[in-house]
Amino acid sequence: MIKIKHFLLKRWKRLSIFLILFLMYFFSLPKKLFNEPTSTVLLSKNNELLGATIASDGQWRFPELDSVPYKFKHCILQFEDAHFYKHFGFNPISIGKAFFENRRAKRIVRGGSTITQQVIRLSRKNKDRTYTEKLKELILATRLEFRHSKEKILNLYSSHAPFGGNVVGLEMAAWRYYGLRPEQLSWAESATLAVLPNAPSLIYPGKNQIKLKDKRNRLLEKLYREAIIDSITYVLAMEEELPQKPYQLPTLTQHFLQEVKKEHEGKRIISSIDKFFQKQVNNLSKEHYQLLRQNEVHNLAVLVLDVETRKVVAYVGNSPTDTKHQKDVNNVIAPRSTGSTLKPFLYAHMLQSGDLLPTQLVKDVPTDIAGYIPKNFDLRYDGAVPANEALTRSLNIPAVRLLRQYGLQKFLADLKDYGIKDINQSADYYGLSLVLGGGEASLWDLCKVFAGYAGTVNHYETLKHNYYTNEFQEPSYLLNSKVDFGKVQSNSTKIDAGAAYLTLNTLTEVNRPLSDQAWKYYDSSQKIAWKTGTSFGNKDAWAIGTTSKYVVGVWVGNSDGEGRPDVTGIGSAAPLLFKVFDVLPKSKWFLEPYEDLIEENICTESGYLALPICNKVMKRIPKNGVRAASCPYHLEVHLDNTETYRVNSNCFPTNQIKTKVEFVLPPLMAYFYKQKNSDYTELPEFLEGCNTSEKRVIDFIFPVKYKTKLSLTKGTDGELNPIILKLTHAKPDAKIYWYIDNQFIQQTTDYHEVPIKPANGEHIITVIDDLGNEQKRKLIIH
Repeated sequence: MIKIKHFLLKRWKRLSIFLILFLMYFFSLPKKLFNEPTSTVLLSKNNELLGATIASDGQWRFPELDSVPYKFKHCILQFEDAHFYKHFGFNPISIGKAFFENRRAKRIVRGGSTITQQVIRLSRKNKDRTYTEKLKELILATRLEFRHSKEKILNLYSSHAPFGGNVVGLEMAAWRYYGLRPEQLSWAESATLAVLPNAPSLIYPGKNQIKLKDKRNRLLEKLYREAIIDSITYVLAMEEELPQKPYQLPTLTQHFLQEVKKEHEGKRIISSIDKFFQKQVNNLSKEHYQLLRQNEVHNLAVLVLDVETRKVVAYVGNSPTDTKHQKDVNNVIAPRSTGSTLKPFLYAHMLQSGDLLPTQLVKDVPTDIAGYIPKNFDLRYDGAVPANEALTRSLNIPAVRLLRQYGLQKFLADLKDYGIKDINQSADYYGLSLVLGGGEASLWDLCKVFAGYAGTVNHYETLKHNYYTNEFQEPSYLLNSKVDFGKVQSNSTKIDAGAAYLTLNTLTEVNRPLSDQAWKYYDSSQKIAWKTGTSFGNKDAWAIGTTSKYVVGVWVGNSDGEGRPDVTGIGSAAPLLFKVFDVLPKSKWFLEPYEDLIEENICTESGYLALPICNKVMKRIPKNGVRAASCPYHLEVHLDNTETYRVNSNCFPTNQIKTKVEFVLPPLMAYFYKQKNSDYTELPEFLEGCNTSEKRVIDFIFPVKYKTKLSLTKGTDGELNPIILKLTHAKPDAKIYWYIDNQFIQQTTDYHEVPIKPANGEHIITVIDDLGNEQKRKLIIH
């Protein structure tokens, strides 16, 4: 112990110097050799290149390779460093030969650097090749050999070597000069790229062809001499042509690539995109764009999601248009007016809550709610229409009335729970127009909700009648990421399987485009739940559909918001939707979630829970459907023995009264309903002398509200246009007497319409029928 201590004290200076030198050597190499920015590289799920962005320094430099392909590895070793696996960072024999040859020639005619030294030189930005710099490279090369394996060093060289112009690294060079992945290169192609880093500024594909070919062939000859390739391979390789001009990188998903770059700049991303389907969807989109542009519609977007994995399958952010027409706008994520695309969600939630039954009649009559007057697309009224038909026909008035019944605030909360990010204002901001396109959403978010509905139904069976807590998950585009659907529980957090299934099933009945209307008659056809939407002013056309396997969403319009005639969901977006579904694998329809539905007797005519007096049919409805109302439209009426008149015990012998069940709608609903339903019959009149206390035999069509503000407009001739007062009466041939401010103006029979031109101010409109029934309305003219 004493001897060791004496030894250390005697030689402490030498030891200190040695320690300092060792530490300097140990820390001489930066922790990270290369800090240059790299390209963002997007790959398909099969590891095929979809696209890439140039690095921020203007170089095409892909992220480092994981491994060097076999052919290029042998080529680069034979050309640059045949003893790579034998030396420890430098080759003294090569250095010596290079020194004497360069001295004799009085210029650099030969290099003695190993691949390891070249890695160091590249990391030091190719500083001047002085003897001092050579010494530094030699020291750092030995340090690099301590740090990394030979394979890693070879990877570093292949990833950072220059290949001419602004091309850096083997992978980019392979794409740029041959349009191939590095592992797909032939021996001749690998040999060509192997000689490029030696003199990238002198030898460039398309130029200096003789020098380039000579270098390549000498390398091929050496490969043959070393028995790395056989004679046949050698002869065939010598005959291969050199690359003449650079290839363009794939641009299959440009808008998607820009979105990926925002989160993963400079990284190599393996996406969930299926390159085969992406190409097909691109081609279909291009063909559809050529049709749209004839109507000066220049933009579109398509998104395809896998329901099971919630991964992106195909992504088209825009049409192949030009800068003038906003080609760079990503319409998959751009918020647009939703049109009618939110209607299925309202229908589903009302089914779930028990506020609505699938075939229940809902009102479709002129409606004025606090000054908001919704109109159907065809400007017509059905009077009464089954709820499921109102959805498939996308009728606006029933949707608005149902939203008012369900609650605007509650529906808005449902949409926010779904994660529709752009619907972020208060209920007062949107009003009841929310369900008709008063709010904005992106194609991404709407497809996400449809996928959530499909997933809810699918998972109900796989989870043995349970639900995930996070079913409405953000879709993912990363192949190796796993979507977290959350925990499993017995109750749904947003929509239950029964309501979701009934809604999706209803959406299969939406009328398809003319080219696809006979789909039910073909065995090869598949059921698709889909919905269209058209925003106000024909600015946005939507079509979104789902099967049990895929969700497809299409948006069509102009990115600058310009509306165009005939731009509609059914005419502009739906044809592309079904073409995309045609190229996707067919899938079976959803399994019906029997355990989440109950059977109840439903009135065949009204769709409400059946009364004992109704004609009924057994149907499956959501569990909360038992809370729904019973049929209000079937009445027992008393008739005389000829069934010609209605009677009562006050005016007709009791033993001669016949009782009959009739389907009776309120006058306003009946007025429009019978125009489309010729089999609807009015109630018989009362026998003369029979008293009745029935109410509301008179119903105004316009104005609907008791108090209405109006302005008289002028026609093209400068004259004031009249206001047309309209009403309907339960008795077809009733006489109606019209009064304005207690002054009689007209009598009507059959068609009760009266034009008036009242002066500014308040006026009371009074109508009285020949039985004494009376109704009033107040008009305020300004």
